[in-house]
Amino acid sequence: MKKFLLLVLVFLFILKVFIGCSFSKNNYEIALITEFDILDAKSFNHGAWEGLTKYAEEHKKTYQSYRPDEGSNTAYLEAIGLAVKNGAKIVVAPSSLFEVTIYEAQIKHPEVYFILLDGEPHTEDYKTYYTEKNVQPILYAEEEAGFMAGYAAVKDGFTKLGFQGGMAVPEVIRYGHGFPQGAEVAAKEMGLAEGSVSMMYNYSGDFAASPESQERAASWYKAGTEIIFACGGAVGNSVIAAAEETDGKFVIGADVDQYAESETVISSAIKMLANSVYQALAAYYDNKWEGETTWVLNAANDGVGLAMENARWRKFNNNDYNALVEAVKNKTYNINNKTDIGVTDLGLIYVNITEVKD
Repeated sequence: MKKFLLLVLVFLFILKVFIGCSFSKNNYEIALITEFDILDAKSFNHGAWEGLTKYAEEHKKTYQSYRPDEGSNTAYLEAIGLAVKNGAKIVVAPSSLFEVTIYEAQIKHPEVYFILLDGEPHTEDYKTYYTEKNVQPILYAEEEAGFMAGYAAVKDGFTKLGFQGGMAVPEVIRYGHGFPQGAEVAAKEMGLAEGSVSMMYNYSGDFAASPESQERAASWYKAGTEIIFACGGAVGNSVIAAAEETDGKFVIGADVDQYAESETVISSAIKMLANSVYQALAAYYDNKWEGETTWVLNAANDGVGLAMENARWRKFNNNDYNALVEAVKNKTYNINNKTDIGVTDLGLIYVNITEVKD
């Protein structure tokens, strides 16, 4: 009889928990809205998620991620609406693809705070930029990270380079323009002949892995390209696949340290995404929110750099890197960050660029 009563009590307890969970309202106060790629990939989403979860777990805050049904402003806005319905007080939007969405969301949800990485709120036609006090835009000096990648590649002995970008959005353009500028400075410092560094250059037009991007990278490698800076989300997967099929070819990743993706990844040009999100969340919860004012994170405030801990450079070492970072911080090099000019308008002498448009 006692055993029976015990079983009944256990059953009632389980039933109570089940009913409570089933009918209680979700309450996740910190939310991340993902873009295209999956959350557990070594991606921009992943870097933002690391910072979010680190802060939330250290400070005992509830959190959740939301993946839109498709990559559109409507789907992004719906995902934000779901997050708000589930109790979100602060939402992280990890990409310039959310700029138009946050422009609308900041008005639609005035009680919610937004951290917008890599962009500033604007209308779809780019004619109106406007940031409410509940939005913290964060931009990065990608041209500095790209510069470091190009500089390190040439210092490491590579002279046949490639840049494979995704969409030609401002942050990707800044990466792409910084890369040959770094190669230019390194070639000059090493006393190489003018035009001795070659670079293939392309924007795929998307952020997806595709046979076309893999075939393009493979053709570059077969024609002699030694290393490709892959800067376009899952486009990097296509470049890595091409590198793995050809002996002695390498990849430079972007945004986060992608060393674990393949032994062909020699290093990555990174944004300190986790730190950025952590700092913005801390500002919100510590009542030091700086919404309406855009943060610009660069080498001087440890916002960008190269991934060196797991790097596979052959010659370029930590001492070389530390000297490079200090030079960038001190503005020793004049790095052009304009996005309204073409890469061939940079006026380079030592780097010969072949722009591929397809």
